[in-house]
Formats: sequence, structure tokens, C-alpha cells
Amino acid sequence: MEKEKLEYFRGMLQKKLSDLLEEAGKTVDEMNVIAKDNFPDPMDRAAMESDRSFDLRIRDRERKLITKVNEALDRINDGTFGTCEQCGGEIGEKRLEARPVTTLCIECKEEQEKKEKKNH
Repeated sequence: MEKEKLEYFRGMLQKKLSDLLEEAGKTVDEMNVIAKDNFPDPMDRAAMESDRSFDLRIRDRERKLITKVNEALDRINDGTFGTCEQCGGEIGEKRLEARPVTTLCIECKEEQEKKEKKNH
């Protein structure tokens, strides 16, 4: 892949990483404020706990995405970004635009999904 394209994807990934980390910081701050609140009404407490659980599920997904973003940045650094880890072929730029953390070309991803459907 051309150097300027790699730098484009590096910038895209670094921005995504920055946004994810900023959101994580906001969640921690919000949870600290909520923890100090007293909810004597059981319904209010239940609603707060439900909201907290939902936020934590979202943050867990974001935590996993942070790992994938860091791995993609590592692949840019080691020269393997844009190469399918299964077949060794090139991952199309349109696919990388849509999902820059991907490690599979569209053909290998489709094959993986077919196998997953058969197993379920």
C-alpha cells in the first residue's frame, strides 16, 4: 500500500482511538458522580442500575475496539496493514475505509461467516 494511504489510515485510526479514550474518560467521570447520588426510591435505583449496566456493555465493546485499533496501528507499523491474514491477499481500500481494523479480505470474511452459520 502507498505510504500516503497508510498515513491516511493511521490518522483515521488514531482519531478513532482518541475518541474512544475520551468517551471512556467521560463514562468514568459520570459513574463517579452517579455513585455519590443517593436513590432512596427503589424504582429510581433500578433505573440507575439498568442505565449503568447498559453503559458498561457499551464501554466493553469500545474496550474491545480499542484493542483492535491498536492492533491495526501495529500492522501499519510492521507493514502488514491491508493484507488478509487468512489468504495473504490484499484487502480492498473500500473495505478498509468501512472497517479499518479488519484483518480479512471480503472473500475470506464471507467464507468465515458461512462457516459460522453452519455451526449455529
